[in-house]
Amino acid sequence: MTETSTPDSASSLARMLHILQLFSEAEPVWSTAAIIEAMETSRSTGYRYIKTLHEAGLLTAVRNGYYSLGPGIIEMDLQIRQTDPLLLASDGVLEDLVDKIGHSATLCTAYRDSVLCVGEYRAPQSPANRFSRGQRRPMFQGAVSKVILAHLPHHRLKSIYPRQKEEIEKAGLGSSWSEFRSTLGKIKKDGYILTMGEFNPGVYGVAAPVLTDQKTAVGSVGVAWEKERRDVDVEKAVHAVKQAATTISERMLDKQQD
Repeated sequence: MTETSTPDSASSLARMLHILQLFSEAEPVWSTAAIIEAMETSRSTGYRYIKTLHEAGLLTAVRNGYYSLGPGIIEMDLQIRQTDPLLLASDGVLEDLVDKIGHSATLCTAYRDSVLCVGEYRAPQSPANRFSRGQRRPMFQGAVSKVILAHLPHHRLKSIYPRQKEEIEKAGLGSSWSEFRSTLGKIKKDGYILTMGEFNPGVYGVAAPVLTDQKTAVGSVGVAWEKERRDVDVEKAVHAVKQAATTISERMLDKQQD
């Protein structure tokens, strides 16, 4: 830690960045007073945080004393789309997957104790409320989440389990550490997981992991379809999803070795 990077300054930076997490689809605009109240900080500190974020382009003033997320975030999103190794390695893969099975495909990655959708390709007439880029889901529900969970490093799982024990049991992943590990071990051995109705009633989901050379997950590829659809060959869907995930994994490894 440098002389200018103290525990207090690191904590202050974390608190300032937490302001960005206040903004949501339900509450896209916040007043200065509401931000300061939510952060439980002094007015001088709150004003300083807001000023810093505004100057960085992470907040923008929509009217006097009111803010929304700023254009700097859009600029960062473009940078991610153009440079993120996982996205670059998936170029054309989701499109091919949709062509093969006729249903929308998603690309996800682990984000804290959750899973974030980072890429998608929609099939024609796909429902509008499906999982899409920028949305998060719990780590313990849904195929795209559980298959990443099963391939996380052992030390990461050891950290997650005590904090999320109740949620893990509710998700049917085990009522003890040994049961949890056993359930994940089966998913890992199979190389994919098939779920039904974990987010939308009557909707199947299948996902496979995108792996590093150490066989830990950096992401997952998944597809979903309604139970009523009789044109879905589940075995074919599983094979296609696993192949798509393998292609992305191999591309990422090849890029690292260049």
